[in-house]
Amino acid sequence: MNVAIVVSDFNYKITSKMLQIALEKIKRLKIDVIHVCKVYGVFDMPIIVDALLKKNNIDAVITLGAIIKGQTKHDEVIAHTVLTSLSYLSLKYKKPVSLGISEPGMHERIAYSRIRQMPENAVDAAIKSLFELENIK
Repeated sequence: MNVAIVVSDFNYKITSKMLQIALEKIKRLKIDVIHVCKVYGVFDMPIIVDALLKKNNIDAVITLGAIIKGQTKHDEVIAHTVLTSLSYLSLKYKKPVSLGISEPGMHERIAYSRIRQMPENAVDAAIKSLFELENIK
């Protein structure tokens, strides 16, 4: 089982820790990480995820990012756009794309409190989806 991780540098204090936690969990599960790609923000993820999913040696992509609520609804627009694109790519390539991206409306304090939960859930989701896909084949 081979996975790739795409992580956002935006909100680095949060996302760098998320990446560390995801890599630790993946190592415990004895899964190979083929690529770790860093993008500026979550909005930049879909094009990288698309390129990774085209590769035959990538079974799933784990995304990690922190969309923090600001004074406008920018977080909602970004989240909706990115999640729609990632869902589309997962269906297009029939490979899991798991979401370790904070949901819209999340304040920085809450993002820090979920710094372990988000990447661990994203790894679990990718692995579970891969197992289920194999069972269906």
